[in-house]
Amino acid sequence: MVSIDDDSFQELVQQALESLPGIHAKNIANIAILYEYEPTPDQRHNLQLRHDQTLFGLYEGIPLSQRQGETRIFPDKITVFKGPLERASSSVAELKENIRHTLWHEIGHYYGLDHDRIRELES
Repeated sequence: MVSIDDDSFQELVQQALESLPGIHAKNIANIAILYEYEPTPDQRHNLQLRHDQTLFGLYEGIPLSQRQGETRIFPDKITVFKGPLERASSSVAELKENIRHTLWHEIGHYYGLDHDRIRELES
């Protein structure tokens, strides 16, 4: 487990976002990227997570593929969860990579991609 202060974590999130490749990462719009220490009980309940399951990030919004031309939509939100990511990382370098992977995954959901397609594009 690695532990860093909140400002350093926020900087790693920003660095990870800037390092993501391709048009998928560069063309996101109207989306807030935040971090929280842990998912809320409501978030865990809504996702039907068991007590032994971990959540690193969460996309909340209407995926682009489902908007049907609607332009007056509240901003989407990606939340990165600091506690689970720190516990899963043994170094700052690994934490940065885990943040990067989490952001890529959640951005994939923003585009309406399923898990298989997200993994395929990440490779």
